[in-house]
Amino acid sequence: MASGSIDQARETRESIQDLEEVEPSPVEETPVDAETDDGYFPQSNSAKLPLHAKSSSLGLSGHNPVYYLSRLHRYSTYAFTPFVLIHLTSTSLIPLATRSIPTSDRLLLSFRPLYHSPIGEVALILAPIAVHVTTGILLRLHRRRATAARYGAESRAERRKLRWPKLSGTSKLGYMLIPLLAVHAGVNRGLPVLVEGGSENVGLGFVAHGFARFPVLSNVVYIGVVGLGIAHFAWGWARWLGKRPEYIVEGGVSGQKRRKRRWWAINMAWALLTGVWLAGGIAIVGRGGVAEGWIAREWDGLYGRIFTDWA
Repeated sequence: MASGSIDQARETRESIQDLEEVEPSPVEETPVDAETDDGYFPQSNSAKLPLHAKSSSLGLSGHNPVYYLSRLHRYSTYAFTPFVLIHLTSTSLIPLATRSIPTSDRLLLSFRPLYHSPIGEVALILAPIAVHVTTGILLRLHRRRATAARYGAESRAERRKLRWPKLSGTSKLGYMLIPLLAVHAGVNRGLPVLVEGGSENVGLGFVAHGFARFPVLSNVVYIGVVGLGIAHFAWGWARWLGKRPEYIVEGGVSGQKRRKRRWWAINMAWALLTGVWLAGGIAIVGRGGVAEGWIAREWDGLYGRIFTDWA
């Protein structure tokens, strides 16, 4: 009896997690099965065939597009994680340890070949972000289309009457992060490449100079990128690891307490990582002050390309 209850709870949890992987949205929304879409579309005779019977000569398994989109969405997180750890080390942990921007900048140069080379930048940063955002949008559009099909909304007027699928908290964080991340990357990487052909002269000193010149804007963007980014990251990884509170299917007071502990654990991890990153990024780098000499004039020129009203 006990083993049967455990097996049933395990199957229930796995079912919830499979439904959750379809689209970055809460499990209480209308689910779509990642492999068959049984919740919306009836299976055809061909769809009822075993997977090995549907495999093509190329070795494809016969899964529908949602299956591949959801996995691309997931694996793009894995690809981006090494860069996040490198960036945390070079922009926060090293400044915290050295308490010196010049020393930290010299150490930063040892990390740059990993993610500023043409291959490294695409593999670790550009491709994972592009894939993650694109697949998230496509999965959301699929849910919209599936909802319309479910309710028989064929015309545009009928589809307009249907509500869009509700965004989960994790998805909201991700969409809020996009414009702030674009500003951060555009100023610190895109602008130097477009103006000077590279970012060899841009490092933590450049960031400190920007904080000194534009303190309000710099703090808002930096805190937003770090806070929203780590929150999205923490809850996303909790989902991939099957550690979100709603994956605990145990009922009663005990289950409620476990879900609450899980919720606190994820948010405490977010608060800890955010605090550490901001301690190095703002308390050390952000207080580095204005640069002097020719490099100050060069950096003023770069910032002036965007912030002409302040430069």
